[in-house]
Amino acid sequence: MGDAGQRRDAAAPSRLSSGGPALVNNAAPLGAGALSGKKIFVDPGHNGANDASINKQVPTGRGGTKPCQTTGTTSVNGVPEHTFNYAVAYKLYQVLTAAGAQVMLSRNDDTSVASCIDARAEAANTWGADAAVSIHADGSAPGNRGFHVNLSSPPLNPSQQTASPTYAKAMVSALTSGGFTPATYIGSGGLYPRSDLAGLNLSTVPSVLVEAGNLKDAAEAKVLESADGQQRLADAIAAGIAAYLAAPQTK
Repeated sequence: MGDAGQRRDAAAPSRLSSGGPALVNNAAPLGAGALSGKKIFVDPGHNGANDASINKQVPTGRGGTKPCQTTGTTSVNGVPEHTFNYAVAYKLYQVLTAAGAQVMLSRNDDTSVASCIDARAEAANTWGADAAVSIHADGSAPGNRGFHVNLSSPPLNPSQQTASPTYAKAMVSALTSGGFTPATYIGSGGLYPRSDLAGLNLSTVPSVLVEAGNLKDAAEAKVLESADGQQRLADAIAAGIAAYLAAPQTK
């Protein structure tokens, strides 16, 4: 779990490729100071390493329990999801801090055991994040493509009632403007309300989980694993956060 404030000790990811097709990006870059004073919690999903604590039972937020963490999927090219998640999160961290935000990362490298999903939600809550985002990728059947944005539903607290749905819609719009396509195999229009994601259920701050695409589809994996694709994802996610925070209903 990261400490509050700008995390300048986060480790740069070591597994990035330079290839991959270019995307059409219509998302406007964030200006310096655009997020000044904002606190953003960024969760690179899963862990760089795991031990026996992975099976520790933690609350789901809806009366049940589930394992502390899962290992995530692996791409058709052998890249672990946790490595992809961290690479995008690190780029997002750089974009957000350059725009003046304070950023807390749920984990600061891709080599260590990190906190359980409930502790990550609690960290964002306790810190009083203005927005939280968890970054993941799907492991669906080949041929299934596109992103989807998850949110907790039915809502469990006031933030989930209005703020998180508004945030999720802003994120879908920003990802689409950034050149990414909403999934047609899951959810609707890029949105996927869910009741089973503990991190979202336990969140009392505006929170979404971005499934950036399907790592099991070769064409999509090529984009997601490229340095260009990951930077465009980070830029689009940052734009979604900024658009949500600028909306009148969030003030």
